[in-house]
This record gives sequence, structure tokens and C-alpha cells, in this order.
Amino acid sequence: MDEIKAAHSGAVTNTKRKILEDISKYMETLDDIPSFEAYLADRIQYIEQLWLNVWLNKATNGVSKIGKKEFLERNGFETEGVDRKLINSLFRNEMREFCPFSTAEWLRGEVEVNPGLWEELYKEARERLKKRKEAEKRIENRAALLRTMSDDAERILVEGEWLLYLVARHRAALKLESDINTRIRYKKVDPLALEEKLIAQGSFNPNDFLRAGDFFEELTGEIHKTFYRGRMFYEYETYYFEYERALGGIVLEYATRLVSEKLPEGAYKEYLSLEMDEGDENNLALLVSGMAEELSDDFLERISEEYLEDLLRLAPIPFNEETHKEMYESDMAKAEERLIREKAEAERKAEEERRMLEEVFGSEYRPTAERNVKYVLHIGETNTGKTHQALEAMKSAESGIYLAPLRLLALEVYDRLNSDGVPCSLKTGEEEKVEPSAAHISCTVEMFHEKDYYEVAVIDEAQMVADRDRGFSWYKAITKANAKEVHIIGSINIKNMVVKLLGNAEYELREYRRDLPLQVEDQEFSLKKARKGDALVCFSRKQVLATAAILQANGHKVSMIYGSMPPETRKKQMQLFISGQTEIVVSTDAIGMGLNLPIRRIVFLENEKFDGTARRRLTSQEIKQIAGRAGRKGIYNIGRVAFVSDIQRMKRVLEGEDLPVKVFAIAPTSAVFERFQKYSRSLGEFFELWEKFESPPGTKKAELTEERNRYELIEGTMIERRFPMMELYGFLHLPFSAKEPQLTEQWLGTMAAIAEGRELPEPEIKKRSLEEMELTYKAIGLHLLFLYKLGKRTEAIYWERVREQVSDSVHEELKDVTKSQGKKCRNCGKSLPLDFAYPICDQCHSGQNKRKNHSRRGWRQKRKF
Repeated sequence: MDEIKAAHSGAVTNTKRKILEDISKYMETLDDIPSFEAYLADRIQYIEQLWLNVWLNKATNGVSKIGKKEFLERNGFETEGVDRKLINSLFRNEMREFCPFSTAEWLRGEVEVNPGLWEELYKEARERLKKRKEAEKRIENRAALLRTMSDDAERILVEGEWLLYLVARHRAALKLESDINTRIRYKKVDPLALEEKLIAQGSFNPNDFLRAGDFFEELTGEIHKTFYRGRMFYEYETYYFEYERALGGIVLEYATRLVSEKLPEGAYKEYLSLEMDEGDENNLALLVSGMAEELSDDFLERISEEYLEDLLRLAPIPFNEETHKEMYESDMAKAEERLIREKAEAERKAEEERRMLEEVFGSEYRPTAERNVKYVLHIGETNTGKTHQALEAMKSAESGIYLAPLRLLALEVYDRLNSDGVPCSLKTGEEEKVEPSAAHISCTVEMFHEKDYYEVAVIDEAQMVADRDRGFSWYKAITKANAKEVHIIGSINIKNMVVKLLGNAEYELREYRRDLPLQVEDQEFSLKKARKGDALVCFSRKQVLATAAILQANGHKVSMIYGSMPPETRKKQMQLFISGQTEIVVSTDAIGMGLNLPIRRIVFLENEKFDGTARRRLTSQEIKQIAGRAGRKGIYNIGRVAFVSDIQRMKRVLEGEDLPVKVFAIAPTSAVFERFQKYSRSLGEFFELWEKFESPPGTKKAELTEERNRYELIEGTMIERRFPMMELYGFLHLPFSAKEPQLTEQWLGTMAAIAEGRELPEPEIKKRSLEEMELTYKAIGLHLLFLYKLGKRTEAIYWERVREQVSDSVHEELKDVTKSQGKKCRNCGKSLPLDFAYPICDQCHSGQNKRKNHSRRGWRQKRKF
């Protein structure tokens, strides 16, 4: 009850004060004093409501919950278990009639007791109004004077800009001289790469910098905080920021001094005399700060463009306006002449560069004119016999070459032709198998050489011409094949592009359609529905192994296919499926590239894939390329396709029309390098020129990312100096995975050995796990690339046998991947089913819940206590 009384007393006091304030506002605008009764008649409702509002707020906020509950319980209310909002509502309602304060009676009593009070209140109100109007007038006068002073200051600074710049220029020159002579130079890094430690490189050499702005890009060694688009971050500081701060202070100092000297006499004193607030620190620096900041920004840009040698020559000369003005005008005149010469030189170099680009690249990437070659285009859907027809033509020819997208397909054709009694050799980057008297050869497309003649050439998977990194190999093969007859195999969406590349050449178009229909299943697929003849497709090696492990654990016999698998192992896995020794294939999208298997149903376990940049939906062509592998005439006369989700959408994508290929990829050729060597023998300069070269319409340049990254490892080293440019590029271009750091280290070590004339380091053989065996296989493959490139065929034969042994080990390991893919509870280590959805077992999960519930009960008990 004491809380309520205290709140009531406070509310009465506040109400009285507010009523007096209302009287003052009421009276101040009236020319004659109003009667008390007139005020009361006008404001009675307001002051009565005023009391109620003040009192209810004071009571609600000033009385504790316990006090409110005690009051309500004494008045017969049940408060146990009632929430705070309802307690407050009930209490406010009860307080409305509690000890009401009559504002009118109190005010009337005050006026009656003090007869002169009403007149005194009127005088005070009018006096306050008078003072307020005077203050407003002073503010208006001060604002007007401030505008006039600002206009004067702006005029003064415009007129004195020349002097200010000369001062700022000299002070910047003094600082430049000091910094270059005394500060440490650091190796340049990305300012945001704070994890990269700065490396001191000694003192500055002024001859390294043409303009002051070049020096401003150097790092000070400090870290500072900066803001960009609302975000704050830290970065290594450049001298630009240091000079920005220094010039800002210099310009503000001299601008303030200049304005104070040039302002009309007495203007600043008058401004200060109109000051309204005590402690207000407005002064000339604040008045000119905005204009000074704009000037300093402009001065910094102008100084950045000046020649450093001019500024350093200026530094030791004491400041004198006339002397420095003459020097500046002289420097600007010489700079203008120098700029004209530099512009002329830049134009000369640009013209020379244009001529170089034209001569080096010129017509290299334009389709060739008419040639005496017959082209046969095999265009159609997957699994329609296109490759078979082309190979039949090649087999019947006196000589032929097959160009494959994958080493595995080159091996398959090599085996097929030899088993059909047509002697055929094999050549990929990693092996060569020369058959006696063979006039036919099966190669990967990168092994194509335009000077070799064959009666028939077969180019498979021609849609790869659009691949940014490898596509140019198809372009070269299509446009420069030295053969009587060239068979080009590709998907429907490549037809227009191939016809365009052939120009006016004679061609025969053969289009293929599936005899076996594709049927999309209506129900979503789950692994429990896997059946004999299924090919389950996902888009990572990890997912292939995990899925295969689950199927093996459920009693299925499984073959596996993925990109990093050794081709020999892949071939054996395929044979197991073809012969019926395994019943299901689990594969990445590698299954869509020329692999003919007796597949009953293609199942997409994922509708998305990571394409090296982002995770995205599968395209229509990707789905068709894979789904087209379903069905085998005489075995499965309907090709079935299933999805795990979003069936209708994926069906529409599958049945949709493919976007036609409109561009093909281009890459450097031997002829390009030969022409470039007339100008330079530096690969670094070649990469820069390639960057500047504008890809012709309808083409896209290869990124050459891996080649550039490898070049950076050897740039400026003995390795670069040891090799001719074209030979070095050949080593940079070796096809191995840049995603494996061990292979890059192996490449670098082998390059060093060749450069120093040492024996090539041999790859280490590791077989402790499937991952180690696959990496060992790749390491041997890289070693073989070097051996064949260096003509060391005897050694290559030995390492091919070793690689075959590693491939066999991989094959054996895949017979039971449940061991390597086993799952365990991360809490207790208990083995879990391979398809178990959670990282901990049911028992551990249950124990966690019990502990959580126990903890919650304990908390509740503490709260009640």
C-alpha cells in the first residue's frame, strides 16, 4: 500500500506541474489577461483527463507486481497463475477511482489563496514568449550571417585555391622526400589478404616510380579499418590513405587561416555574438571543413598525377608563392610535352600490339575455306548406333584414325578393331601400343596431328567443341583433319555449328532417332526399389561409393563407374555388368559418354550437379545424354528413366528441346606460338597477349587457368630458362588433375629433374586405401606422360605394367566397399547401417534427450524455489 501512496503523491505533483505549463501556453498568445473562469471553461476536460493519464501511468509503472497482486487480492481478486498483462489490466481499472484528484478544485483554491497569482502567471507567460521570439530572431540573424559567411568563405577559397594547392603540393613533396628516404618498402600483396605476412624488401628507389600516384599504391606496413558499401573491414594500408589524411589536415589549416584573414572585418565577431548555446564550439574550421575536404580530395588526385621527380626537386626549396608558382607552371608545361610524347608512344605501342595480335592470331580461328574432303555427319540421340556406323566405315578403309573424348573409349575401339581382325594401334598421352602392320589408330582427340593422312577419320562426341578447356581439340580435328573422308559424331544440338565450321565443304548428313522409346516412371525412386539392370547416377565419387556400399550391404552385386577411376578398372567393372556378374551399376555422369551397357533403367539420384563453380540443375542435354543409355534392343525394348524427386519437372526438361551450340572453344596452336616467337620468347608475355586477344564472334577462349598456375610456379626460375618456349608450354599443358596438390608437386619435381639433367623421380606406390591407390594410379599416369614425351618407351612399358597392377588393386577393393564406407556413431563408435540417416545411434540420441529433459526439470525446480 505504501507503493501506491508514493505513486499517488508523485502523480499529484506531476499533474500540478503540467497544469501550470498548460496555463503558460494558454496565456502567452493572448494580448489581454483571460479570466480564470474562461480558462477553466476552455481547459477543464483537458486537465481532468491529464490527471487520469498521469496517475494511471504512475501507478502502473511505479507499483511492483507483488504490490499490485496484494492490492487486488484485498479487493477479492484471484491472482495465482494469472499472467502479468492481465494483472496490469485489472490493477489499472481499480486505480481509476482510487483517491481521485480534483484538478479544478486544486487550481481554484490556489488562485483564491493567492489573489495575485493569476496576473503573475500571465506576466511570466508573456515574458517567456518575448524571450523565445528574441531567441528565434537571433537564430534567424545568425543563420543569415552564417550563409553570408559561407558565401564569403567559398569565394575566398576559390580565389585562393591556387595558393592552397601550392602549399599542399610543397608539403606533400616534403613528406614524399622523407618517406622515400626513411620508410621500408614491402612486397606487394592484396591489401585484404591479412593472413599473408608482409615481407620487407629494403629501401625505396625513386626511379621505380614515374608518378606520385605510383608510390601511393605502396603499402605502409600498417593495418587500418575501412568501410565499403556499409560493411567494415580491415586491410593493409597504402600510402594513399596516409597522404589523404595528411593533405586533409594541411588544407583545413591553411583554408581556415586564409578565410580568417580575408573575411569582411567584424563578420566573425558578429557571428560569435549571436551565439545561442553555451559551450557551442562553432568556429571557422567547422565553417570551412566541408569545402576544405573537397579541395584536399581534388589536390590529392592532382598530386597523384604529377611526376615524382618534379615533386622531389621541389621539396628542399623553402615555400615562396611566386617561386613555387613559377616552378609549378614550368613543371606543368614540361609535363604536358611529356604527356604528348607518352600518348604518342602509347598509341605506337597499341598499334604495334594490334598488328602483333593480327599477325599472331589472325585467321587462325576462322573456319577453313573449301577443302577436298568429304564429311559425313552422324547426328542424333544417344544410343542410336552413330558410333557403330562411323567405325564400320573406318574399318573398311585402308587406313583410319578414331579420335575419342576419353582414354577409355580409345581403349575400347582399339580392342574392338583388333578383335574384329583390323590391326589397330593405340596412342593416348599415357600409353602407346603399336600393332605391327597397323594402318589404323585409336587416339584421344588431343593426340590429333593435322599432318598425318588417313583415308577415314572418325571424330566422336563433337558437341565437346563447346567445352571451354578441351573444345579446341575438336575444332582442330573437324576443320583440319587430313583425310579423304571425315566422320563426325555428335548430338542434335551440334548440327548447325558443325555445318557452319565446314563452310562450303561437301557433306552428307545422317540423322539418327531412337528405335527404343524412353519411359519416365511416375513414382519416386528409393534404393529399396533397385533392381537388376539399373544404372544409378549421381555426381560425385563419394556418392557413388556410398550408394554402392549400401547396395552391397543389402545383398546386391554392384559395378561402379566414376571419373577418377582407372580406365582399366572401369573396363572391368563394365564387363562384370555386361556378363551378368553384377546386376546394378552406380555411376557418375561419365556413363553418358560413349559407354554402351545393357541398362534396363537409368535412375537419377540427384537432379543437380556441381559444375566447378556452383551447384545447378541438370540441363536438358545432360539428362538426355545420360538417360539415352537406357534400353538395349533385344534385351530391354523400352528404356526406363526414374528420378528421386520433382518427377514432372525433370520429365519436362528431358522432353524439352536442347539449346543449339552457338560457340566453339579456341586455344593456342603451334602456328600461333611460331608467329609469336618473332616478337618474344616469354610465356609470361604470351599469356598477357592471350588475355588481350578478343575471341572472334562465335568462339570463346580457353581459360588456360591450369597452364598459368603452373607457369607461376616456375616463372623466373632455372626451369623456365632451360626450355624453349613451345616445349615449355607443352609441359604446362600436360593433362593431369590440378585438384591434387601431390600431382602438382610431382610435376614440379620432374620438371626440375629434366632441367638439371637428372633421372626422373619415380612416383611413390601407396596402396593402403582406395583413395591412395587411385592417386597412385594418377601419379603413374603423369610419370608416363613425361616418359612418352621424352621418348623413354622402355621405361614406359615397365610403368604401364605397374599401373595395371594398381588398377587391379582398385578393382579388388571395389568388390566390397562396405569396409571403407562404413558408418559409426560419433559418440560411442558403434557401427551404424550404411543408409542410417543420422550421425549418432538411437541409444545415444535417446540418452541426450533424457539429459536435456532432466536439465529442464532441474531448471524449473530452481525457478519455483
